[in-house]
Formats: sequence, structure tokens, C-alpha cells
Amino acid sequence: MAKPYPTIGYSEYLKIPELLQQQKLRSEEFGRPAHDEMLFIITHQTYELWFKQILTELDSVLSVFKAERIREIEMGRAVSRLQRITEIQKLLIQQVSVIETMTPLDFLDFRDMLYPASGFQSVQNRVIENKLGLKSDARLTYNSLPYHSFVSEDDRAKMVAAESEPSLFERVDAWLSRTPFLKTGGFDFWSHYRKAVENMFEEDRATVRTHAILKPEEKEKNLREIDAAQETFMALFDESKYEELRKEGHFRLTYRALHAALLIQLYRDQPIFNLPFQLLTALQDIDELMTTWRYRHSLMAHRMLGRKIGTGGSSGHQYLKSATDKHRIFGDFFNLATFLIPRSKLPALPEDVQAKLGFFTN
Repeated sequence: MAKPYPTIGYSEYLKIPELLQQQKLRSEEFGRPAHDEMLFIITHQTYELWFKQILTELDSVLSVFKAERIREIEMGRAVSRLQRITEIQKLLIQQVSVIETMTPLDFLDFRDMLYPASGFQSVQNRVIENKLGLKSDARLTYNSLPYHSFVSEDDRAKMVAAESEPSLFERVDAWLSRTPFLKTGGFDFWSHYRKAVENMFEEDRATVRTHAILKPEEKEKNLREIDAAQETFMALFDESKYEELRKEGHFRLTYRALHAALLIQLYRDQPIFNLPFQLLTALQDIDELMTTWRYRHSLMAHRMLGRKIGTGGSSGHQYLKSATDKHRIFGDFFNLATFLIPRSKLPALPEDVQAKLGFFTN
């Protein structure tokens, strides 16, 4: 039976001739052909193609989280697409090793011809950061100017538009805030968790006080450290204190969202929390891989440029290195580990709550 579509060849479908015409060497234009410029162009063009795919996946996930109620099947799609992003990020990191086969002298053969072009001007990369949730006031300034000062008006508009829309961080925060099971019938998870935390710290104090080897001053020091750790925990049980810390920048997640994320982490083995746990894990993976990529990029810049400024006029590798930690987005999910307690000390869930978490049916 004939297909209902006209035939098409591989080269025609993928526009291969047009694609292979997009590598124009500046060094050839100026009569000084540099062999490694081709590698430089292809590597960065490949980055941009993968950025386009990341944006495709990210936009689909954002569309899922716009809804007030997210069906399980849609959550599964969102998780799988975030996991696809992480696999792409691993490729981006691997590409650094490819471009590092170019030595600093090879790069100097054509570097002066690139001014003021810079990877910092990658609109797609900036849009990805904005859509994930990196705020402009959290960014490092670029040569003491806003990050979008060095691109065209059209590109600046794309960056600003992405920044003004609700980000994935904000969408996930709103979704977490709607999480049920924090209070179900007569069971208040948070009050039970507080008691478990207080009991855990009391056991720690008792262990220190009765320790046969520790000297009195060592016991006192350990007890002070336990008090400080408990004080950090107690902020989670006092919304006004939490909001103070949030305003100071210690947290980004809203109070209820952080509670929900912690509940998901603690009871991730419950079937209903499996996909939400995978989602939070994928967001941490994305943040970690972005950080790793920035760090590898900063090392590469140091290797290629030493202490020279970047082609875009930045401080080169020092700027990239500083952005590595500064531009983290999902740090609150990493910090949840601060507030975890051992499984053996977790509050036991009532049978009716376990039934709901386990998709049990009558």
C-alpha cells in the first residue's frame, strides 16, 4: 500500500547541503587560514543546536506545569523530558574535551578575528537560564552592565521576554504548594515531623553527655553544635522566621513548597511520590550539570587564555568561574538534605494515609 506522503531523501529532509554551507572561516576571509577554526565553529554551532532541543523540551515541561491539576501521564512526560535534557547536558560537557584538543597556539591563529563575538552572547543559553528560573538580580554583571547589553535589540527582547514569563522554578514552586497529604484528616505530618526532629536532637545530646571519652570542653562544643543545628531545623516550623530567612536570600521556595518537597524526599518510596521525586531529582541533575559545564568551560578558558580577557571583553575564565556558583537555580532542593532525618526515625504514616499514597483501591 502506497504511503500517503510524497517521498523525501535523507539529505533533502535534513537540509544537509544548506547545513554544511554554514561554516565560514574568518581566517580564510582574511587570507590566513587556520585549521582549527573549523573545529571551533562546528563545536559552537553544535552547542546551539542542542540548546534549541533543550528549549523544545523545556517549553513542553513548562506547558505541563501551567495547569492547576497535572495528570500522572503528563507528569511522566515532564520527567522524561527533563531527563532528556540531562542527557543532552552530558554531551555538552563531553564536547569541551573535543575543543580542548585545540591548543592555545592553535586558538591564537584566529582569535583576534573574533572580536567582540563571545559565547556570553548566546541568546539561547541565556533564555534557557531564564526559563529555568535564574533571576537577573542573581546574575553577575557583565563588564558592569546588564547581561543583555551586548546583543542586538531583537535578541535582547527574547531574553527579556523569557525573563518576564513564569519560570520553571516558579511553576514547580506553585505545584509543590498544592501538594496534598501534608494534612490529611487527623494526621498532621509537620507536627509529627517536628516531634521526630526534637527526639533525634535529644538523643544526640544524651549521647554526647554520656560519652565516656569526650572531655568536658569537647562535650560543651558538641552540644553547642547540636543546638545550632536544631535552630536551623526550627526555622522550618516557624513560617514568620522562615519568611525572614527567605527575604534574606537563604531560601527561594515558598514555605509550603519547601514542606512539600521535604515530604516527597522523606516518603519517596510511596508510589504516589515516585514521579514527583524523579522530577525533583531531574531538576537537581540539570542544575548540577549546568554548574559542571560552566566549570569545565571556565577551566577551558583558563587553559586557552591564561589571564587574558575574553573575546567579549569579560575577565575571561575568572568571570566564568564566578558564575559557576552564582548562577545556581535549584539550590533549595540540594539544601533539603540538611533537613532529612534517618528513615528509622520517620513518623509512621496512618494506614488510611498509606492507602492514599499507595494508590490502594477497595
